[in-house]
Amino acid sequence: MLLFIALANAPGLAPGGPAHGQPVETIERVANVFLALFVQARAYPVFGIMLGYGMVQLARRQEAAGASPPQVRALLRRRSAWLFAFGFVHAALLYFGDFLGAYGIIGLVAPIALLHRERVLRAILWIWTISAVEAIGLAIAVALGLAAHHGVPATPPVDIAASSVAPSYLASVVLRLHEWVPHTLTVLPSIFIVALGMWAAERGLLEDVRRHTRLLRRVAIAGLSSAVLGAVPLALVYAGIAHPDAQTLSLASYLHKVSGMFGGAGYAALLGMVAGRLAQAGTTTTRIGAALSALGERSLSGYLFQSLAWLTLLPPYTLGLASRFGSPLLTALTLAVVVWVASVLGATALRRRSWRGPAEAVLRRLTYGRADERSRRNSPLIDDQRFAAPMRTLSDRKVPAAEVPTETM
Repeated sequence: MLLFIALANAPGLAPGGPAHGQPVETIERVANVFLALFVQARAYPVFGIMLGYGMVQLARRQEAAGASPPQVRALLRRRSAWLFAFGFVHAALLYFGDFLGAYGIIGLVAPIALLHRERVLRAILWIWTISAVEAIGLAIAVALGLAAHHGVPATPPVDIAASSVAPSYLASVVLRLHEWVPHTLTVLPSIFIVALGMWAAERGLLEDVRRHTRLLRRVAIAGLSSAVLGAVPLALVYAGIAHPDAQTLSLASYLHKVSGMFGGAGYAALLGMVAGRLAQAGTTTTRIGAALSALGERSLSGYLFQSLAWLTLLPPYTLGLASRFGSPLLTALTLAVVVWVASVLGATALRRRSWRGPAEAVLRRLTYGRADERSRRNSPLIDDQRFAAPMRTLSDRKVPAAEVPTETM
């Protein structure tokens, strides 16, 4: 999913003019339609689900080692506080659209409000039902608006952050900090997405994929279908087929965001099933899975590496590559794929040396302190050695399918 994160983020950080030439414009339209249908507002919910899943797994391992509930909650709060600090530094130095800060705040609340609280988790699941009803209502409103053809046709706004076009790096730091605060506030409601991950972890849906295949299949089909259908109106606008007025366009954009969370659940279920299937596959598939799982185990480092790459490659005060070619959008998307491939290769190299990702190592040290391995073994607060991503089992068949990273965003 880090590839989808890269594809979603890079275009919004690529200042520049419109594409030149009809062939390039056509390719841009196809790219925008693909992003709207499968990527934008559909990738980040996966990490919210994985965050909740990983918190429950971490709590279980600590409890199995003898830690008391207050000790477990204290550990989770300490880790979340440091995650918030990571988010602040990330936003100030690299990228305003940071999710770590919001996830850190959610992590401070979740151990008290959600961990092992079955009734609360079930109550929060009703929000998904309410959101489904809301999405249906929005879809009807958008369909009526498109059919009415009232008002002056509007075009989707070009969402380029002010920090991306700042005249200098220092100015971009100031702008990013101003942009980060409202962005973080808009992410906080994703706590109910995190709650879904915690609910799934309480039932071990991704540890025992075979047992829960039917449920995961239903979630994948329903979630991804809802996400695609909810994105169709906005995709038609990007394709130049629909020309709604400003109000209808606003509703279509909101429908796109609401339906995106269902896509996150669908992608999470799909990844779990794929991991379960590929864990039993041959050597060639296992090698591919090993490379992907290496990045999954170092997802926090991979996420921060992307932001460092964007800062180096795209803004006008650095290399400014987005404005040096015919299409800023296609340039950004190409760089997104290149950066993701580089992160996979880097993670694979670290895995061969049995090294953690640098960000994971720092977060672990800050969370657990400087106690040596012997004192950790004697303490109920164990230092979990590995919390694997869903793709981890592609290279380790002995591990139950689809453990989830605690180091994810």
